[in-house]
Amino acid sequence: MSSLSSFFPAKLLGSMHSNPRERQTEPLSRLRFTLETMPGSRKYNFTPATRAEILAELYDAFWGPYAHLFLPNSNSSLPLHATLSEVQASVGQFKEPQVVPGRPCGHIFKKGESCFRCKDCALDDSCVLCSRCFEATDHTDHNVSFFIAQQSGGCCDCGDVEAWRHTINCPYHPYSPETAEYISSFEAKTLLNTPRAHPKTLTSRDIPPVKNYPFRTHVPPELRESISRTIGYAVDFVLDTLDSSPDETFGPTPPTDVTLRLQPTADPLMLEQFALVIWNDDKHSFDEVIELLHDITNRSREEASQIADRIDEQGREIIEMSSNSTRLLEMARAIAQIDLGVTVRRSFDTFREQVSAVIIEWLLDLTRSRLGTDALILREILASELLSPRKNSSLLSAKDPSRVLPDVHDPTRLDWLFLYHARLWKRPRLNLKEIYASLLTVSHEHKLAIASHFAGIYHRIIDAYLLTDREAETSIKYFALQLFTVPSVSLYIVRHHNIVSRLLAIIAAFFTNQISDKRITFPPNPDAEIDVDTFPFKSKRFMPVFSDLRYLCHNEPVQELIAHNREFIAQFAQTCQIFMCINPNKRAASSHVEYETDAWISVFNVTLSLSRVIKIYGEAFSKATVGELVAAINTVMHHILKCIAVGDDRRELARFPPVAFHEVVYGETTYKIIDFDVMDGPISFHHSLQWLLAELFKHIDVLDEEPLHAAGYDNLRDVCMRHVSEEALLTVIDYPLRVLAMIAQIRTGLWVRNGFAIRGQLLHYRDFMLRELCYDQDLFILQTALVILDPNTVFVSMLDRFQLLGYFSGATLHPSYDTSHLAGMVEEFFYVLITILTETASATKMPLPVAVRREIVHALAVGPCSFTDLVKRVAERMVDDVCFERVLKDVAHFKPPESTSDFGTYELKDEAYDEVNPFFYHYTRNKREEVEIVLRTRLKKKLGIQDPVIAPKKMNIPRGPFVTLPSSFESEVLVQVFFYGIYNILTLTDATGAAPPSAEAILDQILHLAMVAITERPEVFSGLAVHKAYEEGKNLVDILCAFEYHDKYPTYRARVQWTLDRIAEHQRDEVGARRRSPESGSKAEDPKEAKKRAAKARQEAIMRQMKAQQEKVAFNFEDIDDDEDEDQADTPEAPVSYGTCIVCQEELNSTKSFGSLGFIQPGRQLRKQPDGFQSYTNEAMTCPDSLDRPQLATRDPGFPPTPDEIKNSKRVQSTNFDAFPAQFTRFGLHASICSHMMHLDCFTVYSGSIRQRHRNQATRNHPESIPRKEYICPLCKSLGNVILPVVVSTPPPELNNLAFPDWVRAAGISILKSKPDPIVESLQFRTGSGEFVFWTAQDSAYQSHLRVADRPDSTELHKMVDTVMVVAKNISQQSRHLRERTEPEPGERGAGMYLPEELVGYTISAVEVALRGQGSPGRTVADMITDPQYRMIRGLLSCLTKLVSLSFKFRPDEGREAVRQAIIKRLLPEWSRTSFTTFSHPLLLRDPFAILVETAAVAPDMLKHIMVLTYYAYLARTVVGLVYILNKSRSSVTPAPSSRKYEDLFGDTRMFFMSVVRHSPIFEQAAEGVLSSFGEARIEQLLYAFTLPFLRRALILCRATYPNAFATPPDLDDSVCEYRRLIKILDIPPLAELPTQDTIQNVLSGWCAHYGHSHAASQLNCGVMLEYPSIYRLARLPLVLDHLYLDQDKTMTCARCKTVPLDAAICLFCGTTVCFQSHCCMDRDNQYRGECNMHTRECCGPIGLYFLVKRCSLLYLYANNGAFGQSPYLDVHGEVDVSMRRGRRQYLHRARWEEVHKIWLNHGIPTLIARRLEGTVDSGGWETL
Repeated sequence: MSSLSSFFPAKLLGSMHSNPRERQTEPLSRLRFTLETMPGSRKYNFTPATRAEILAELYDAFWGPYAHLFLPNSNSSLPLHATLSEVQASVGQFKEPQVVPGRPCGHIFKKGESCFRCKDCALDDSCVLCSRCFEATDHTDHNVSFFIAQQSGGCCDCGDVEAWRHTINCPYHPYSPETAEYISSFEAKTLLNTPRAHPKTLTSRDIPPVKNYPFRTHVPPELRESISRTIGYAVDFVLDTLDSSPDETFGPTPPTDVTLRLQPTADPLMLEQFALVIWNDDKHSFDEVIELLHDITNRSREEASQIADRIDEQGREIIEMSSNSTRLLEMARAIAQIDLGVTVRRSFDTFREQVSAVIIEWLLDLTRSRLGTDALILREILASELLSPRKNSSLLSAKDPSRVLPDVHDPTRLDWLFLYHARLWKRPRLNLKEIYASLLTVSHEHKLAIASHFAGIYHRIIDAYLLTDREAETSIKYFALQLFTVPSVSLYIVRHHNIVSRLLAIIAAFFTNQISDKRITFPPNPDAEIDVDTFPFKSKRFMPVFSDLRYLCHNEPVQELIAHNREFIAQFAQTCQIFMCINPNKRAASSHVEYETDAWISVFNVTLSLSRVIKIYGEAFSKATVGELVAAINTVMHHILKCIAVGDDRRELARFPPVAFHEVVYGETTYKIIDFDVMDGPISFHHSLQWLLAELFKHIDVLDEEPLHAAGYDNLRDVCMRHVSEEALLTVIDYPLRVLAMIAQIRTGLWVRNGFAIRGQLLHYRDFMLRELCYDQDLFILQTALVILDPNTVFVSMLDRFQLLGYFSGATLHPSYDTSHLAGMVEEFFYVLITILTETASATKMPLPVAVRREIVHALAVGPCSFTDLVKRVAERMVDDVCFERVLKDVAHFKPPESTSDFGTYELKDEAYDEVNPFFYHYTRNKREEVEIVLRTRLKKKLGIQDPVIAPKKMNIPRGPFVTLPSSFESEVLVQVFFYGIYNILTLTDATGAAPPSAEAILDQILHLAMVAITERPEVFSGLAVHKAYEEGKNLVDILCAFEYHDKYPTYRARVQWTLDRIAEHQRDEVGARRRSPESGSKAEDPKEAKKRAAKARQEAIMRQMKAQQEKVAFNFEDIDDDEDEDQADTPEAPVSYGTCIVCQEELNSTKSFGSLGFIQPGRQLRKQPDGFQSYTNEAMTCPDSLDRPQLATRDPGFPPTPDEIKNSKRVQSTNFDAFPAQFTRFGLHASICSHMMHLDCFTVYSGSIRQRHRNQATRNHPESIPRKEYICPLCKSLGNVILPVVVSTPPPELNNLAFPDWVRAAGISILKSKPDPIVESLQFRTGSGEFVFWTAQDSAYQSHLRVADRPDSTELHKMVDTVMVVAKNISQQSRHLRERTEPEPGERGAGMYLPEELVGYTISAVEVALRGQGSPGRTVADMITDPQYRMIRGLLSCLTKLVSLSFKFRPDEGREAVRQAIIKRLLPEWSRTSFTTFSHPLLLRDPFAILVETAAVAPDMLKHIMVLTYYAYLARTVVGLVYILNKSRSSVTPAPSSRKYEDLFGDTRMFFMSVVRHSPIFEQAAEGVLSSFGEARIEQLLYAFTLPFLRRALILCRATYPNAFATPPDLDDSVCEYRRLIKILDIPPLAELPTQDTIQNVLSGWCAHYGHSHAASQLNCGVMLEYPSIYRLARLPLVLDHLYLDQDKTMTCARCKTVPLDAAICLFCGTTVCFQSHCCMDRDNQYRGECNMHTRECCGPIGLYFLVKRCSLLYLYANNGAFGQSPYLDVHGEVDVSMRRGRRQYLHRARWEEVHKIWLNHGIPTLIARRLEGTVDSGGWETL
């Protein structure tokens, strides 16, 4: 007996407390006793019953005698296993939301729920709305994104004043001004208060109860007491249990037996019973774990799989319990080997942990429950207990209850819970986070209290997160997001808990690797060195720590603190200093680097995260005063100089080489500048302090002259020079300058030997998304230098760094660059120069919307592009800003996607082109040239000038320190650079006769700069251009004049002229003296012109010659033609050609037999009219009267849909998305054809080659299957499995045009004349209604061509029929269960599918269905069918004919006459009655269309007459079917037609109706009822709808057999409905004329009598199923994708596992939701196929079509293969969003959706998949694609 009760009698247990006040009430001591004794009494085995018992005890202790206050209907206890909130919810206590102004929503998201984010309303990205609040608020035209919660725990911010830019007017959470006032006064107070020396954390005593809450309930004091005691005890129990839990799982070498026994434990008896636990992680797959469990625990795979599921769901699972610790440790070793988390603990402790998990679940349940109407009280009590210190829960624990946390003063239970969070596992962790989240919304004080405790223990949380936590995603660290983004809270904890400086300390200590026993050292040693190859840089987890810092500093009040308190910038600069110049690069000069490390990747990740914080830190100073900003600038400069210029022994020379100066003479002046060789010294890309300095210099409004004067400074130069010398400043700017020079060298290819790492760093540094964090900052530092220092010095430093001093002094040979490198460096130099002289965004502090506009305009100037491409060209900060899409609408037109494959594109509006500057600094050289072309062509059109000049606009810098920037154009160095730039190129061109490399680009750049200079500083620049003489005594104007008419550079003439004209305005004489006029220059150009003229003359002569030859040839041809015509008259007729064979390319004609490649596939596409579904009856009533005209309803609305359309779009109500119920489909074979033809012999050869390929590529998943006889058309890659004969023979016999009664008489006479034909009689079914056995798929008498000797040509035909029969037989054998007909047993004659009906009839019907709702005036349905389709129908009919002739090969007419008579006998009742015994089934049970098909196959000449008979049979059948359907429908709900529309077609409907059913009394009675309740007008409408498809199919069949006899007459009246047109073309007497047609009347009454007397009619199940008459649609997907998630538990539940799938797939045929690729629903017997494959087999046979909700794509399946298709949903920008990565709302795109319908209706899914597989060679099955 291990339980405690063996020690003490129960009575004593309650009285053991020393303090008498602590004597517990009964239930609590019972709870205590239960929990203490449970591990032993339950034998350490935790079962669901244990959970139920713990819950029951908890609730009992919790509510004592007051259960009725909580439970509905005054129950006194909960049902077993249930929780309180579930019970309260089930009786609808939460239905009505409580509306209290100023209270936040606080709805906590469950996993898989949809949340919305509105950029225009939210303050930052962390503010979200639940779907209910989102639907209730108005976000028209806002930038809304929507995403699916990956985990539970986030909560809806609606109603929280601090989350929104403006009130969003949610009806459930109204705004309250008091709350807003309270928060702002709280912020003001906190800013003013001085922080305390020791941060005080708030406890339960500091929190008042929530005021103004109208739903309070009276709580008896003793109830409150028992609630708080029970909660307090429960929490203490959890903490006591966790005290001894381990912080992390075993390492690769598990402990020994001895250490295992010494583990901390709470077990007083120290029993030797151990449990082995496996923990969840994010590294291992299910299969790995299942295999492992299967191997080491001898469990079956089924059990192992269930355990793996539980590990994934709960976060851990006990695998084995035993007292044999050695064995457990061995197992643990095997598990730890594959790095799976595993622990072995005493069973006692593990059991108590399980109990703790239940307690946590119970606490979560309390936060969701109410006491009466009061939804807050339980959470308030829970919060106050969590904010109290621990008491001791255990009776026997020797530990002291006031245990101390070393660095926390008076820890509360909450602190312990935060601390122990990492010891828990997934489920309880998530539950705890949800509990905390629910407490945050109780009141602002609660939020502060929890935040202050979180902040107090934050460093310990980070330790666990960065160093020990095995499941990072559920770490409590992420709770920071919910606290740090609230402005008032973050202000409080920054002020009172120093959280920012502690975070900086953590970052500093972590990256300098100051980590000991799984703790980050605090406070860190400031002198520690950084090493990029240590663990911290490789850790993937540090990113969120930076983002925490960013969230904190981003809050407005915290920005105030940073700006006004000096210590913030000082500390931050110190942290940045650690990262200064890390990971420097040195050029590999002579040989390639040996080992390319990728350490640079992690370094970039770290410094880019840091630079995002730098940006926010720097922005804070916009709130600073001049003094504060100047102080900050000095602090940062001081830190920069401290680390780069102060020489001490500890300094790393690789990172900070010593500073040396040298003197340089340039253009007669000596400059003292820094000496550094970029090709030799070490250079790092990362200098975070300079980036910070650049951010500070951007506040030009604070650094303007006036404020500076007021603070006692002259200007920015004075500010900088007050504390540091010019040399020091040069040192500061030299680091960014070195990087720019290094980048230039890397780009020109001087660093190739450093390998890929250096390219990678460059690409990151200059990437569009990231460049404004680093590269642009470097450029800005240089630009600032131009204002602070003498521009000449800066230019010379740049030339020196780029090593171009010599080049720009006239030396065109370079000591270390070869020619192409030199040209590249010059181009790069000018690029930097243009940028720092003309880029004014930072210099003018351009407002963000203007900057965004500028970026968009320049990105789109190159040409229209999609939104995604646009975003890639713009910095991430701009894209994330709320103004981005608004600005985009202003400057660009959106062109919505129209066809199925295109995307929406944005195109720049014309007026925006005026804002484009081709030298915009984000353009690459190629882009710039493209844009220049675009702008020039535009100007040409606009101004009508041949060679327009794009003149630069004036930079207007209105204020701030950069007003003086344009005066840099007065620099003499600059003029010299321009001079030599042009001079060197002209000299080299003249010397070599060709332009040197990069010449055009460099000249473009120089001319642009010269044009800017003349625009900005015309006077001074003109003077310098004339008076400064260089090489050969020439000045800049000389060289420009020489360049103006240079014959190699004509394209520059206009620009040079423009420049010279502007200089001439100031220096007229000087320029006039030097310019040559074009007249004198024209002689020089003459030789060139002459050459051109000569060439043109030569060309014209050749053209004339060619023309003459052509005419001559053509004349000869005409003669030949005439001769041929005469010869042809006598020659015999040439064989008709059908094109060429696609294999041998020879002609296809009657000399050698050939066929069409076809594909016969099983399908369940045709639909029967469902009975008992009111909606379908209504649909049939409202069918359009012409199916060959486009439906008006499907008019394409614009994309994206308007807000009204979205509002009106119906929410998904039904569970099956209005899809067609799968049980009402009809199975059959569908034939299709790909229009290519092949010789039969070639076909045999080709089939052989396919088999060969399958042998060669054994592992590939081939597009076709050999057992199914499939192949792929070599030309169009369509799937095929048969070859259909092409009918080349004589035309069909003449149509018999006798009048109908005469024909019936004649037929009767001919039957009388002929002898009875026993053979034919024997070939007809006994059981059926007159089908022939030789037309069935499994007919036992059928023999393949190998067994039958025949004429060669007919053997060929027989071979083709064979291909069809083999496929049909295969499918027929597998699908008996899908057919409803009675048919003979397999092996007898006549077994299997009936081909005229289930192959030919089915195919024609499917073709007709696919054409519904399409067409154009003047054409009937038959005109829309393509020639190949007609060829296919004829081919199928000729197969049927051949089957007849095989059965009657010895008769001269091959049995046609006999079958013909059998068909007539079957149709005319007087004949079929004579042999009543033969056909037990009445004709009306059979599809009349099949008889028509049979006729077309054996006796096409009597088609017209048989058609009349089958049409009337169809009408009679329809009546029977209607009675059956309407009997189950209610007329009151059906739409009522105003009056009868088709009286001329149907005449007396009632009369016809009753005469059909009069032979069966039961039936007659039902029909009476139907008629009286529905009325004639409705019945007539239904007759029309149900018989129209028959007429459409009949016309298709007739047109296929007699293309001319049934042509559409040209005079057809288009205005009449389709029915009247078809009856006219087919020449059928309408039903209205029945009274005059005696013959038809007799026939009808015969059929109906036979039907009425048969047993089918007597049971009212009638056996007649009508076909669905409307246009076929797939399941109805909602217009807006996120509507799927609104009621997902109602609409999207998987029937197999009864859950809402995480990854749902919706079957588009029947609307069922299944789990996609999930572990829960799997076909374990069938190669582990997923539920989509399983459902496909049940639903639609071989093909499947699914919409994958989360992946946003379509899934096509066919017979174990599949392919993914593009989603029919597009977002606002007209783009597909795969897997909802971008999270924009998505709308259904009509054209794409129609395309899906088209593929499905034309049976294109197998081919689509085959083509996809054909195009890829995969080795692992299609799922790996």
